Amino acid sequence: MDINVVTSSVTEELKQFQARYKTVLHSSNSLVDKVTRYVLRQQGKQIRPTLVILAAKACGGVHDVTYRGAIMVELLHSATLIHDDVVDGAEMRRGIPSINALWKNKISVLIGDYLLSKGLLYSLENKDYRSLHLVSEAVRRMSEGEILQIQKTRSLDITEDDYLSVIADKTGSLIATSCAIGAATATDSEEEIASLKSYGEFLGLAFQIRDDLLDYTGDSKKTGKQLGIDIKDRKITLPLIYALRHSDKAEQNKIKSILKSSRKRSVRSGEVIEFVTRKGGLDYAAEVAEGFADKALESIAKFPESDAKRSLQLLVDFVMKRQH
Repeated sequence: MDINVVTSSVTEELKQFQARYKTVLHSSNSLVDKVTRYVLRQQGKQIRPTLVILAAKACGGVHDVTYRGAIMVELLHSATLIHDDVVDGAEMRRGIPSINALWKNKISVLIGDYLLSKGLLYSLENKDYRSLHLVSEAVRRMSEGEILQIQKTRSLDITEDDYLSVIADKTGSLIATSCAIGAATATDSEEEIASLKSYGEFLGLAFQIRDDLLDYTGDSKKTGKQLGIDIKDRKITLPLIYALRHSDKAEQNKIKSILKSSRKRSVRSGEVIEFVTRKGGLDYAAEVAEGFADKALESIAKFPESDAKRSLQLLVDFVMKRQH
């Protein structure tokens, strides 16, 4: 399914968002402006601002405050991606060189900080305190999720509960926040806002598990990343957690010895992929993702039928079927 099918109900609103976002990004500092124009080139599917707009539309309508919420969410998301690339030493982002590959780490970190502060100031200037509170909470959760992942990856003792906590904070929190911000700009109903926030949280969990599955099953031409890259980066995700849990001590030790050695990881990631497949890790992770997708759909079941609701439902299908 093409993402444009999902977003067809908000095509005009997304054009409006993009025009406003470009204006907000502009800086009088020539280097900052040059880098932020490059940030615009790196933009992906813009799922988070789309969710802000769809959630608002599902609750009554899109207003100026909705666009401001979408801009703030996209500024934060862009900032975190830039910082992630620095932390991971990534040289490519969506098929083109990353900002740190072109301008090195110091400029990249500062640009990430600039985008984050720009979003926070933008909200304060417009007195969008509800949106600001929601985004600040998402930043806290994203940071804690990243730290927990680093902590658990070092010791190789991550459990399924740890993993779900990490991805709920790292991925689910901003998707949930996008939905809550959109809803809050269109309705005073706390029940509707909470329902859309739950939808986003479950969608985020399904999205991340599907993304982690692609590391084992994806087509590198479509995903833009080499198969097994998470294993080489020592990222322990749900398929591997399940496989280790259903193995004897000898097999666990063998796989962990590969994960502990960067040399072994680089040449023996295929062994880990084979092990995870044989132990049913891929089937289990796909099943868990399906469960979260169903919960996302349940969260918005009571909303009246509309094009926006249909788009939110289609987005769940898109996430579950995506190949990159």
